[in-house]
Amino acid sequence: MADYILAIDQGTTSTRSIIFDKAGSIVATGQMEHEQIFPKAGWVEHDPAEIWRNTREVIGLALGRANLTRHEIAAVGITNQRETAVVWDKTTGEPVYNAIVWQDTRTQPIVDRLAADGGVERFKDIVGLPLATYFSGTKIVWILENVPGAREKAEAGELLFGTTDTWVLWNLTGGPEGGVHVTDVTNASRTMFMDLETLTWRDDILEAFGVPKSMLPEIRSSSEVYGTVEPSSLLRETPVAGILGDQQAATFGQAAFETGESKNTYGTGNFLIFNTGEEIIHSKNGLLTTLGYKLGDAKPHYALEGSIAVTGSLVQWIRDNLGLISSAPEIETLAKTVDDNGGAYFVPAFSGLFAPYWRPDARGALVGLTRYVNKGHIARAVLEATAFQTREVLDAVNADSGVDLTELKVDGGMIANNTLMQFQADILGVPVVRPVVAETTALGAAYAAGLAVGFWSDLEELRRNWQEDSRWEPEMDEAERARQLRLWKKAVTKTFDWVDDDVR
Repeated sequence: MADYILAIDQGTTSTRSIIFDKAGSIVATGQMEHEQIFPKAGWVEHDPAEIWRNTREVIGLALGRANLTRHEIAAVGITNQRETAVVWDKTTGEPVYNAIVWQDTRTQPIVDRLAADGGVERFKDIVGLPLATYFSGTKIVWILENVPGAREKAEAGELLFGTTDTWVLWNLTGGPEGGVHVTDVTNASRTMFMDLETLTWRDDILEAFGVPKSMLPEIRSSSEVYGTVEPSSLLRETPVAGILGDQQAATFGQAAFETGESKNTYGTGNFLIFNTGEEIIHSKNGLLTTLGYKLGDAKPHYALEGSIAVTGSLVQWIRDNLGLISSAPEIETLAKTVDDNGGAYFVPAFSGLFAPYWRPDARGALVGLTRYVNKGHIARAVLEATAFQTREVLDAVNADSGVDLTELKVDGGMIANNTLMQFQADILGVPVVRPVVAETTALGAAYAAGLAVGFWSDLEELRRNWQEDSRWEPEMDEAERARQLRLWKKAVTKTFDWVDDDVR
């Protein structure tokens, strides 16, 4: 009897396999981190071969810890870091270059070149995205222009592109021996190549970028059987039936299925998604228009998204680069040694600023320093940076949607930090709500796969699985909230115009 769904969560810092039961509860988990490769300032890479090795291993770890076999797994769902680009040889299965990660900023000259004719919003009405280094389209161009022989091989139809969902799926279903080359609408919507209305690749945009269409995967819905796992795997013959980009998966896992529902994920970066239903809303306030989900043959649901590049990775930076803490949870302990930030504000524009500013010229700044400030104040400023950035994105969502959010559902690793969650409620002025199952990204992928094979019957059954765990009510008075926001916005302006022709 197949009583479980297995989700593969291929994230920015690790790959996880999580097994869920019918109630949406976690049965077992396997997880492995992969190397973060920084060849130059602003360059961020992963080894796709390492990611695939880790994927196979974490599947085995989860099955072993749950004492399950493939016969008890009804389907596999995949969720992934969305804009990270992999290009590989379809005959050998070998990547032609490392995966270029969503945080990578090396493609700014390509962005500038494309924006010379029509500006950064040249394609925005079609694809919902401004020209930016964030999205995978310019990363493909960089590989074609900088890896010897890549352009020629691509023109000859010998190379394939995919975000990491596609890379994992292709290998899982056979690789060079018949692997399925597919992505879903949510990941396709992050390339800059997909028409939001038709859900198809745009030939004119591909031509402008100089990317051969033969490289691209087929676009499918988020919930359908794409293929079955290849014969040598522990999961052989199990259907792979769900794909959602990580932020859309977290939204789905939070049961935010309807217009006006939203969530905020606190991970390497922060991503707030607001479901706009079947309506495409073009942001006037620095947000992205993206696909929320598409279930089989049903109409797609769209979303507005506020993408923040650096939140959890700032804590990682404080740990690894500065050595102020030895483990991520220590940031809360250190922050609690002081009552406030001591006047210090940390704007982590390490990859420029994403929503709502979209300033690639920005770089990180720690401002407001006096002799009074100690490492406890800096720890508080690190946590508060996440909350302030979320407030700015939420203000943009409220302005675009015309409906003020009344509470914020949260998920991701940082929501275990109670100090951050309380400050988040304080600076938003609305309650912050944490679900019982915090692993909503993997859960969303599991839900998509389970719906496709009849493991769950409908969205209402999934909604009944959602349960509240904790709630933080705002305690800060309005005057103090306004003061803090004014100082934060002043700090943000100090990061502008740092990058010029001599500084990259």
